[in-house]
Amino acid sequence: MAKQKFGREVIKSVIEKSQTSKREIAQLTIKIDSRLDDALAKLSNALNISKNRLIEDILFESGIIEEVEENYHE
Repeated sequence: MAKQKFGREVIKSVIEKSQTSKREIAQLTIKIDSRLDDALAKLSNALNISKNRLIEDILFESGIIEEVEENYHE
């Protein structure tokens, strides 16, 4: 079963990479309270990921954003 799922993921990845249509990209800049920034920093350190990645994951999982292009500077 795991092998079949892995195969599907490979096929899906190839199809997605072969699509040439450009998507419109928007950049988002937000200001957050320092207490929230501290909490995000602690959580990102505990998870061993950047704050940006943590925020992206939260927004993605909540359904607010559909995809993330990882070309930001840390």
